Amino acid sequence: MSVQRCAWVNLDNPRYVTYHDEEWGVPCHDETRLFEMLNLEGAQAGLSWETVLNKRETYRAAFDQWNPEKIARYTDAKVAKLLADPGIIRNRLKVAATITNAQSYLRLRDDVGGLAPFLWAYVDGKPIRNKWKNLSDAPAKTALSDQVSKDLLKRGFKFVGSTIIYAYLQGIGIIDDHVVGCHCHGRKHKLPK
Repeated sequence: MSVQRCAWVNLDNPRYVTYHDEEWGVPCHDETRLFEMLNLEGAQAGLSWETVLNKRETYRAAFDQWNPEKIARYTDAKVAKLLADPGIIRNRLKVAATITNAQSYLRLRDDVGGLAPFLWAYVDGKPIRNKWKNLSDAPAKTALSDQVSKDLLKRGFKFVGSTIIYAYLQGIGIIDDHVVGCHCHGRKHKLPK
């Protein structure tokens, strides 16, 4: 019997299968990954997640392994180099948003300690585990994603609309939307203390 997965996974792409099985819906508290995923979700706007996922390693190299201190200081010359890089999505607004997000992230880190304490406070440190029977049952956004989006926008972040944020919360495991029947549905994760 084959392993059942959420219907959105392209089973022909091992990278996508690994992402579904090992990352999506798994609670994340790692600041670098939280910052990376926020920017990748923004880069994905209007495109497929698979497209972005396939470019993930190139993104890491292009954006200094998602070091916010370095990204916050990018010059016009660095932006021009990024916009010439075929390994990333060459959209001037999305590249500029990543720089703005790095600057906003540094302020957020100074204010509240980072994305992990900021985001996990919305759910009292406990992931939301939904029990959708089908992918179509899951919403595109919720009151939670509306609020997180609004609060991130107030803090200066870009490309953080509610739909993007809902996908982000799924990706970092604040919301676990693995459908009933998926082998990942209902799995237990050890949460940090």
